[in-house]
Amino acid sequence: MSQPARTTPAATPLPDATHRTVEVPGGRIHLVEQGTGPLVLMVHGFPESWYSWRHQIPALAAAGYRAVAIDVRGYGRSAAPRDIADYRMLAHVADNVGVLRALGEESAVIVGHDWGAPIAANTALLRPDLFTAVALLSVPYAPRGGIRPTDAFARAGGSEEFYVSYFQEPGRAEAEIEPDVRGWLAGFYAGLSGDAQVPSGRDGFPLSTVAPGGRLSDRFPDATAPSSWLTEADLDFYAGEFERTGLTGGLNRYRNVDRDWADLAAWDGAPLTRPALFIGGEHDAPTHWMADAIKAFPVTLPALSGSHILEGCGHWVQQERPTEVNALLLDWLTSLPA
Repeated sequence: MSQPARTTPAATPLPDATHRTVEVPGGRIHLVEQGTGPLVLMVHGFPESWYSWRHQIPALAAAGYRAVAIDVRGYGRSAAPRDIADYRMLAHVADNVGVLRALGEESAVIVGHDWGAPIAANTALLRPDLFTAVALLSVPYAPRGGIRPTDAFARAGGSEEFYVSYFQEPGRAEAEIEPDVRGWLAGFYAGLSGDAQVPSGRDGFPLSTVAPGGRLSDRFPDATAPSSWLTEADLDFYAGEFERTGLTGGLNRYRNVDRDWADLAAWDGAPLTRPALFIGGEHDAPTHWMADAIKAFPVTLPALSGSHILEGCGHWVQQERPTEVNALLLDWLTSLPA
């Protein structure tokens, strides 16, 4: 089937920002930067790119920060190793350290969304000497625990299959997504947004599970037209990136959850002591699934400055609510020790 005609996005989004790649021990990392001042390093989630921070980069730069958003390994113009184990959490932490050093900086504040939130949290946990504060969007901090993740996800699915379990087998989700990358992304973005009009699933979040023999896209909402927070040009940019790279790099992050659990055994139950900020969405699944983790913040994030749940917001926090997120980030950054 031929793909529908679509407009071509601008060749260089954020023309005032600088695009470049830097070499790190694990390969190369593509980044976008703007501004001068203290470094704020932004780490995206699945299935996104540096572009998910398009509203934050100029705002932080204008406020006197060196705003840097990376393509996580496996995404965009960054290196995409073949080995699944190369996407373990320790590799992502090493990439962030490598970017910091390549930029000639001694320290940074790190900000993460979705999978970028655990990456940011573990970066600050393992290298508190370099990363002085951490902001987590969508996914709250939860220390490494005693249950193997794939066992926990198997229980979470009940009679159906939890989406993380669905992503485990190499090639399975790719076979669903890659014949129509743009269409799949449109459905996934719409289904997890705060304005999604979808029938209630088993736990109120239809995209959390897959029916036996089914596909995740079976649960996508019928109407997937771009909204006020995701334009046709935005969707074109994301689709163009994944049509070129495929989705395997991003999915390999999910395929390392048990490996991460083993790698991080020495940090079992460890609190994250660096100054922290959390921003979640009222209609975002992790806000509900991980409600106990949020309640535990006084113990797990003892230096937390604020925990904010944005009313009516879904999963794509910094894209759905850029003005509110920018204000919260800037207020928090201003409050940090020099």
